[in-house]
Amino acid sequence: MKKLVVLSIFLSALFFLSACGGDKEESEEKVEDEIWESIQESGEIVVGTAGTLYPASYYPEGSDELTGYNVEVFREIAERLGVDIKFETMAYDSMLSALQSGRVDIIQAGPREASREKFAFSEPVKYSFSTMIVRADDLSGIHTLEDLKGKKAGGAATTVYSDIARKYGAEVVTYGNVTNDAYLRDVHNGQTDVVINDYYLQSLAIQAFPEFNITLHPDLRFHPTTNNVVMQKEATVLLEKINEIIADMKEDGTLTEISKEFFGGLDVSKETEEEVIEIEGIE
Repeated sequence: MKKLVVLSIFLSALFFLSACGGDKEESEEKVEDEIWESIQESGEIVVGTAGTLYPASYYPEGSDELTGYNVEVFREIAERLGVDIKFETMAYDSMLSALQSGRVDIIQAGPREASREKFAFSEPVKYSFSTMIVRADDLSGIHTLEDLKGKKAGGAATTVYSDIARKYGAEVVTYGNVTNDAYLRDVHNGQTDVVINDYYLQSLAIQAFPEFNITLHPDLRFHPTTNNVVMQKEATVLLEKINEIIADMKEDGTLTEISKEFFGGLDVSKETEEEVIEIEGIE
């Protein structure tokens, strides 16, 4: 009888501890699910994007319908998540603060050491490298990266491209959320000397302005990059779901299809085979 009482007490204690453990796990899961649960409850995911960068995120001439590679990738992700999508257009420099404040749920950006500490990054949806737009007649006097010293480089204040310009001694001339023609026109007319940015974006952007005296630098390819979906660090469930969707989109060819539509038949969802210069000290 005594043994039965002891056993009963033991089982009761075990049940109590198990229940407490279950509550803890449920509590932790609830914290992890908070962002995803909010998206589910609203039935909508809010996305921060530029709206001014062809062909990643832009409004076609005469249209109020946002499109571009980034935009259509976001739309596909939202559809596979089973939620509606809302876009908030903003300057690149504002995106991480908008994400941190909860104004938006996701953006697209490349991972950097400082941002990795604060935000979660998905698997890449785009692979690329950096190049520069210069004046066509003299390459703006730039033949090596070291020749950036003393030049004026147009760009946003907080991008890796501006970090590269500063590393080699260029003065960065910053812009707000302006369209590509503002950057390119300034190189053309000598207000600036160079724009450092993503190879695929720049190669298409200059095609839209054949009247400008600008070209992609024929020799300089540097700093391999990726573009990833970014969200708050606590959005672990959302991150897992988006990574699964990205893997599916790569496997079923959706990313390739979207890429070819916006990048002149090229597939940015696969790593480049170009020889690209690594820059020490730049993330």
